[in-house]
Amino acid sequence: MNDGTAIVVTLADEASTIRLGEDLALALRPGDCVALSGDLGAGKSTLARALLRAMADDETLEVPSPTFTLVQSYDLRIPVAHFDLYRLGDGSELDELGLDEALATGIALVEWPEMAEDFLPADRLTLRLEHETSGRTATISGPALALDRIRRSLAIRALLDRWGYPNARRRYLTGDASVRSYETVTPEDGGSLVLMNWPRQPDGPPVHEGKPYPKVVHLAEDAYSFVAISRYLRRLSLAAPEVFRADYDQGILLLEDLGEDGVLDEQGRPIADRYRESVVCLGYLHSHPAPRDLAADGGHVHHIPDFDPTAMKMEARLLVDWHLPWKRGTEASEEERQTFLRIWDGLIGELESAEKNLLLRDFHSPNIIWRAHESGVRRVGIIDFQDAMIGPTAYDLASIVQDARVDVPPALAEQMMRDYCTLRRSLGPFDEREFLKAFAIMSAQRNCKLAGLWVRLMKRDGKPGYMKHMPRTLTHLSWSLRHEVLAPLRGWCLQTGIELPES
Repeated sequence: MNDGTAIVVTLADEASTIRLGEDLALALRPGDCVALSGDLGAGKSTLARALLRAMADDETLEVPSPTFTLVQSYDLRIPVAHFDLYRLGDGSELDELGLDEALATGIALVEWPEMAEDFLPADRLTLRLEHETSGRTATISGPALALDRIRRSLAIRALLDRWGYPNARRRYLTGDASVRSYETVTPEDGGSLVLMNWPRQPDGPPVHEGKPYPKVVHLAEDAYSFVAISRYLRRLSLAAPEVFRADYDQGILLLEDLGEDGVLDEQGRPIADRYRESVVCLGYLHSHPAPRDLAADGGHVHHIPDFDPTAMKMEARLLVDWHLPWKRGTEASEEERQTFLRIWDGLIGELESAEKNLLLRDFHSPNIIWRAHESGVRRVGIIDFQDAMIGPTAYDLASIVQDARVDVPPALAEQMMRDYCTLRRSLGPFDEREFLKAFAIMSAQRNCKLAGLWVRLMKRDGKPGYMKHMPRTLTHLSWSLRHEVLAPLRGWCLQTGIELPES
């Protein structure tokens, strides 16, 4: 069933067909079935081969024709099954070839779909290639949401052309828990750039005083924040990516590529020296009072929001709204909910005298680039800071010391705490006792949020992979609850049945 307006792409030559395949590789998602139609020599195999090599990020990937085997499977970033139905005896045999299994976890490319048209998914994408006087025409039809993804990828291609990067090589780099995704862009003349793809999203349902969740917790909604904060960090001589090009309406940024090295070794374990240098970078940032308003482009001024009590409680509430029902199978009672919020009112009150400055919000291993060729704080590349706020600086230190995605050995965590406090004392007045209290509170707040977020990503957003971080998150929460100021929250967790490991 086609419920979207078809996309028509003119392909002047084989190189254009290859680029279309590469652009499609960035748009397709698990569950997509792509029916490739067209006469012999129309370019079906060329397009399929380009798509598979782009998905593998391997120009030399062998892509044999599945004409005789009928299906060829590829274990790539997203698994892809390449079907050729030309020799299929009967359409009903498609089930035996594993189409349903392929779509459960990946993508299906189907050449000669006419041989089993009645047995293909009704919501498939159809891509028909036809010869024209010069070149080919590709017509893509299918479900509106899938077509929107393809249009987005083609719009990025058109924008790169206008920005002076025609025929640039595009490859998937990474995605995150938000709607943003990233590509590596390689211009024809060499070098490497990073493209941030940040499509605007409609407001979700109201959760507080008529506002949706992102507005309540001050999540950035456009690229102005990233540009403004990047320029501020660079003025401090910190290694944030330079923004070369920006289309704010479409939410597309072309950025400096800070490199590929991170702070983890090949086994995914923290590299101690790199984690310690990251903490030094953080201490340096926190020693500079941040301005409230930062200039972006076109006269736009980004006002850095406060990490206010409403935002803190709304994030922490994810524990009540998502984690607690998942853990015990019943929703929180109104009394449990109100007690939780009263506890956080008291904890937030304890933060009134805490040091406050720019907090990056997600300063942990996925967002830190190691730049061995640089020196000092510039060895630490910082990305993903568009949601930065003004709040207790202890939050960022908790983010890296209690890295949500990797086990930081206790000895290293303690050393990082000492490194940070030693540096801050050397740079000016620093109330260490007050800071450590704020650290415990911010640790608890962040881990309450994460314990609920992992469940929400699994249940609401279909991203179960984040649940592997749950044991670590609960261990961090248990650690923070040892501080005397958090005794009320520790008691609430025990009473409501939230099981925490011994820390």
